[in-house]
Amino acid sequence: MAQQGYRVEQMISAKSIAARIEELCREIEADFAGTSKLVVVGLLRGSFVFIADLVRELDLPVEVDFLEASSYGNAMESSREVRILKDLRGEIQGRDVLVVEDIVDTGHTLKHVVALLKQRQPNRLKTIALLNKKIRREVDIQADWVGFEIPDEFVVGYGIDYAQRNRNLPFIGRVVMEDS
Repeated sequence: MAQQGYRVEQMISAKSIAARIEELCREIEADFAGTSKLVVVGLLRGSFVFIADLVRELDLPVEVDFLEASSYGNAMESSREVRILKDLRGEIQGRDVLVVEDIVDTGHTLKHVVALLKQRQPNRLKTIALLNKKIRREVDIQADWVGFEIPDEFVVGYGIDYAQRNRNLPFIGRVVMEDS
């Protein structure tokens, strides 16, 4: 798939993503067994496809809420300044919470969000990321569950965008810049 100055090469197929989500959901169900309700907090916008597939696969009572944080804008590099653009609608005090992130790169966004949510005194707070770029980590944070470890490549698809494009791809692909 080619678009203005770049093309996208498939890295992780839709089938591989679906299989990995099934595995992750069994682990999450075991960890949160007995919960009266799991509040699944999606970090917008990149996680929306992942969270939809995740909650459909989870055999637990779930409530879904969203938080929008940004450290990228339309750039390919994190600004490292995390801004909360949309906060949760519901309360999480005393509740079991699972934060869903599309990709953990530098770690600044996830660390900021986890610190913010811990101040609200949830019963338990765990994190899951579809993708992890350990090599790019700048802060000490690790998701409790990770779908896939990926190399230091800029990726799109499955809800993840580059300048608001390619979210609709059913797979994860690497962005390859083309010389003009």
